[in-house]
Amino acid sequence: MAYKFWFVVGSQHLYGPEVLKEVAAHAKIMTDGFNADKSIPFDIVLKGVVTTPEEVKDVCIAANGDAECAGVITWMHTFSPSKMWISGLTILNKPYLHLNTQFNRDLPFATIDMNFMNTNQSAHGDREHGFITARLRMKRKVICGYWEDETFRSRIGGWMRSAVGAIFSRSLKVMRLGDNMRYVAVTEGDKVQAEKDLGWSVNTYGVGGFVERVNAVTNDEIDAKIEEYRSKYEFNTENINAVRYQAKLEVALESMLAEGGFNAYTDTFEDLYGLEQLPGLATQNLMGKGYGFGAEGDWKTAALGAVVGAMSKGLGGGYSFIEDYTYHFEPGNEAVLGAHMLEVSPTIAADNPKIEVHPLGIGGKSDPARLVFEGKEGDAILVTIIDMGGRFRMVAHDVRAIKPMEKMPRLPVASVMWRPEPDMITANEAWILCGGMHHSIISYDLTAEHMRDFAEIMGIEFIHINKHTTIHELRDKLAIGDYVWGR
Repeated sequence: MAYKFWFVVGSQHLYGPEVLKEVAAHAKIMTDGFNADKSIPFDIVLKGVVTTPEEVKDVCIAANGDAECAGVITWMHTFSPSKMWISGLTILNKPYLHLNTQFNRDLPFATIDMNFMNTNQSAHGDREHGFITARLRMKRKVICGYWEDETFRSRIGGWMRSAVGAIFSRSLKVMRLGDNMRYVAVTEGDKVQAEKDLGWSVNTYGVGGFVERVNAVTNDEIDAKIEEYRSKYEFNTENINAVRYQAKLEVALESMLAEGGFNAYTDTFEDLYGLEQLPGLATQNLMGKGYGFGAEGDWKTAALGAVVGAMSKGLGGGYSFIEDYTYHFEPGNEAVLGAHMLEVSPTIAADNPKIEVHPLGIGGKSDPARLVFEGKEGDAILVTIIDMGGRFRMVAHDVRAIKPMEKMPRLPVASVMWRPEPDMITANEAWILCGGMHHSIISYDLTAEHMRDFAEIMGIEFIHINKHTTIHELRDKLAIGDYVWGR
């Protein structure tokens, strides 16, 4: 969908029609400037200057009813009495950004008079507006700065991505093939609460039905998929039959996902009824196309991956389902090796992935084809969502992805190594104290601020593990969070 953001400028009739014309002209210039800037990833549509309670309410009702409107951006050019915003803001259900800026960067010291003061008083008007949004307990983002500054515009663009993630989340559908891995706690969760809080519709579909689709895939469809693989990846196997079976799985999966309008899916190696292989290459290629995925029935990480994908559109860093797999505890050179049995997205590969076939060791099925590669270097975040019982907690963790210290020629899966902030010991203790999953989404594009804004829009708890984290302060924050968010 071509998401758009509505720009609404507040004023009033007290200053006369000429001032309102000037306010409207300034708003038009600003909108055009925003839309010409590549750091702002979605179109901004100017919805005019509002000066009465009726106008405010009408624009909020219209925003609610427009599927393409992903959020409302406001700015008080002059003084806009905030009581006139109450009826509109109380019904608004779109993400909300309040800009605190000014059309002119510098004061015209030699000519400034009361006409200029009355026209350009966002320092005054935005505080009035800030009061009413605080009084109404609105979930909103506030960004202050000069409207032409690079940092200011970049922050608008970042919030837009969070808002799009929230809108996308509210209609997200997850297809589960089988249940979650037996006896595992963290992949369980309250699907009713998830649909209420996050918009995620999560439902199970029988593996037998999937098998019927797999068996119906034609050789022509498989051949076309093989050509797609050859255009993307390097073949490093002579077991073409295993690769063709993954192609067959992907064709069937993709048809089910498209037909049901699903954005994400899960499977589990404990429920492979009628399948010859666990989806590996098939799932990796689908993740590369933007589908969310969760192994072992992990529907929360599958949905989160789809949300991160929606927030990352147009960016090139990549993201993937990942698992903290094993540690490197060399003093002063500590690191985590992240991987999974099969399912890591090729979007985070440092070099062209290779298609290989190796034994899986679990599941009792044939050796599956998969993509093997090392993850790219760079700053990244790990993100997870956990069910705390009646509510959800999001944890974001700053990491630095690195090149492994040595080659791992016998590792038959895709992997990425990272150094966690602030250090290995503190970071791991913090993640465990938060209850963070062993599964997460790694993103090279998004930051903790993107995820914090998303969490605030959705109304869920957010914890950020970073270079400043200490265990004592984190314990206090978690204890306070239990009271704020409810145990």
